[in-house]
Amino acid sequence: MLRGRTSELMLLEELVSDVRAGQSRALVITGEAGIGKSALLEHLAAGAAGCRVAAAAGIQAEAELAFAALHRLCGPLLEFRDRIPEPQRDALSTVFGLRAGSAPDAFLLGLSVLSLLGAAAAERPLICVVDDAQWVDFASAQVLGLVARRLMAESVALVFARRQAEEVPSLSGIPEMAVVGLRPTDAHALLAAAVRGPMDQRIRERIVAETRGNPLAILELPRDLTYAELAGGVMSGTGGLSSRIEDSFRRRLERLAPDERRLLILAAAEPLGDPVVVWRAAQRLRIPTEAAGSEAFDGLVEWGPPVAFRHSLVRSATYQSATAEERRTVHRALAEVTDAVLEVDRRAWHLAQAALGMDDYVADELERSAGRARARGGFAASAAFLERAAALTDDPAARAARALASAEDKYRAGAPEAALRLLVLTDAVPLDELTQARAERLRAQIAYAQNRGEEAPALLLRAAGRLEPLDLGLARETYLDALAAAQFAGRLVPGGVLAAAKQARSARPASARRPADILLDGTALMITEGYRSGVPVLQEALARFRADDIADDDILRWGWLACRAAIELWDYDAWQDVADRMVRLARSTGALTTLPIGLMLQMGACIYAGDLGSVLALNDELEAITEATGSHIAPYGALLRFAWLGREAEASSFIDSAIDGATSRGEGMGVSAGLMARAVLYNGLGRHADALVAAERGSEQFEDLAYGNQSLVELVEAASRCRQLNQAKDAVERLREWTSSSEWAQGIEARCRALVSNGAEAERLHRQAISLLGRTRLRVEGARAHLLFGEWLRREGRRMEARDQLRQAHNMFTAMGVEAFAERARRELAATGERPRKRTVVISGQLTDREAQIARLAREGLTNPEIGTRLFLSHRTVEYHLGNVFNKLGITSRVELGQALADPPRSS
Repeated sequence: MLRGRTSELMLLEELVSDVRAGQSRALVITGEAGIGKSALLEHLAAGAAGCRVAAAAGIQAEAELAFAALHRLCGPLLEFRDRIPEPQRDALSTVFGLRAGSAPDAFLLGLSVLSLLGAAAAERPLICVVDDAQWVDFASAQVLGLVARRLMAESVALVFARRQAEEVPSLSGIPEMAVVGLRPTDAHALLAAAVRGPMDQRIRERIVAETRGNPLAILELPRDLTYAELAGGVMSGTGGLSSRIEDSFRRRLERLAPDERRLLILAAAEPLGDPVVVWRAAQRLRIPTEAAGSEAFDGLVEWGPPVAFRHSLVRSATYQSATAEERRTVHRALAEVTDAVLEVDRRAWHLAQAALGMDDYVADELERSAGRARARGGFAASAAFLERAAALTDDPAARAARALASAEDKYRAGAPEAALRLLVLTDAVPLDELTQARAERLRAQIAYAQNRGEEAPALLLRAAGRLEPLDLGLARETYLDALAAAQFAGRLVPGGVLAAAKQARSARPASARRPADILLDGTALMITEGYRSGVPVLQEALARFRADDIADDDILRWGWLACRAAIELWDYDAWQDVADRMVRLARSTGALTTLPIGLMLQMGACIYAGDLGSVLALNDELEAITEATGSHIAPYGALLRFAWLGREAEASSFIDSAIDGATSRGEGMGVSAGLMARAVLYNGLGRHADALVAAERGSEQFEDLAYGNQSLVELVEAASRCRQLNQAKDAVERLREWTSSSEWAQGIEARCRALVSNGAEAERLHRQAISLLGRTRLRVEGARAHLLFGEWLRREGRRMEARDQLRQAHNMFTAMGVEAFAERARRELAATGERPRKRTVVISGQLTDREAQIARLAREGLTNPEIGTRLFLSHRTVEYHLGNVFNKLGITSRVELGQALADPPRSS
């Protein structure tokens, strides 16, 4: 019986009840060491009648072994992997060593584990408990944290326990239950049960007060203290409560016989609790089997199977109390009995712990283990292996090279500060030029990841220059990174883009021109020599990025820059094609660092096509990614969506926040995007003076190109409506310098020139704009051409002709859901004497956000597993939400969703 835990037990019973009822729950139990977290987990597992229970615990000794905890938790559930989608099944099989394959993205793996747990729970409810989560390896913690945040209707509970003082970032945001000390009444009852015989009441009061009701402290600390020592206080001496408990265990360890003590140290160093491995190693150390029968082990360890310590503090006290030579001895014995084929990485880790001084053989083994860990996606584990390998490497240059490789993997694993600390090891050693250049490049990449501002482009350019005579391909990639970084910094670092482009142009040409090389040459040429000079080279680059033989890595790494080039060239088809490729590839590989960028590019393309229904679905997916991963992504796609929707209060607040955020990040590109969005919003609302202010600021930097061009378009309209004709004409001339021969560019140019023209020439240009833009898929641009022509006709007194154009514009904007421009067209129509009806739709506001997301994707024709993949949910959760959608909307099939939802359906 657990004393004094009534409220905690009630919460856990509710959790199990919810899981049995088909819901899912996630919970983190927090508290200091010894407070009873493990006891609550044991009670939860024991009381989950009718449920399947899976358990794992973090262990300090293997906190850097990739997916160690995940293997223990999910290994017994792998029989269900055939019931999950193939890409997810392959990801699991790769991580568990069941098949060879490329390293899966952590978030694809998270979805795979979610599906696996859901498949297991379909047979009977599943309770997963993870103790000592503060010691769970990074890779497992990342995956399990993602899974915990996406549980909904799988009949799964995922319950963690962690020490209160040790945060686990991947578990942030998950509901917590804090466990505190027992109330005095319960603490006294526990003490009375633990300490038989007479004891002065004042001493009892002192024990309860000083242990703060910590059950393990109450049970353990009085055990080895004399009556006089107890009178002096259980907390006498230095250290906190956990230290005092460990000290108590150490005193008990000191009374063990030598063989008993060595056996316990051996068990503490073997993380799996495998009695076969422990006893084989014991035989190597000539420890007799009778040693395990000693009564001295009572309350410390049970020899299993499995070998289980009473508490993690017993394990840590045992291991820490051993001398360095004792630890090396037991690790050497464990390495000798660990399977050199099936457990090669664990064997290498034991060898590393057993090494004394430099040992190149062990360092080589660790480096091979790092390669295997990296192939499974365990960059944190790879970094740990390489860091230890560096420490054991005798040659200074080789040691620094391994330290650099470890730093690179730490950076990939999302630990830039740790990577920078490792880079210090490369500073004190004379390195070859290539290794020094790689180290400099990594410093620049870390600076770019941490801050998009002024420092990163300069660092990347310097690294690229240093790499150029050593590795031209890597140097040119670094120049492209530098140019991209300078474009991100944009207006906030005046002249930075031009300086980066000039230095990139000075680089030696590549002998084999890869797509990235052509993209680099075209972008640098356009910036340094003028728009027309760069167009042919960028067109060649776009053709390569759209070719069937383009490498996946090129699309994933450089696709966003290719899309930017397409926008600068006014090549809508290339923009949409490359963005679609990025998204398809990122989805299929689970590359969730690239997928959000691809989704935002797709959103922009859909907005210009007037396909706001697709924008909503893409935004749903983007929000699901950020929610699941806890990441923060600059909201470029959402900026455009809010601007074109035209809901002033909502849009203004969002745009202002986006500009402030971009400014604080040193991201001038984001500022330019926000200013362009503000200009679109105010032109749509008919507030042309406000649009003019935003467009002036948005178009003042020539390096902005894509966003600057669009701001120039808004500037022409705003200035002409504000009767600033000279300013509008100047903007038209500037725009003509930055447009290509595409129908999109020619249509926009004709539309803008019409605004600064009169009479027959204005009419000819308006009709030309409508014709050119009507041949593209850019429906919002075509609708604006009809609107502007209709407004011109009305002002010319040609009301009947104006009605035709304004009616066309109103119908197009209304169908697209572009509300502000639709209202502007309606007002213009009303001025001609026509009274258009406002759009009426079925409002589905009774749906939750998640239900609306799933309903939209179901309307698109996606299956439940496909919806689950998009939104990082299990298919059972999708089924649950769809059932709610059908009930709320009063429908019985997916076919009826098209009529029931308010937003326009996705266009083909």
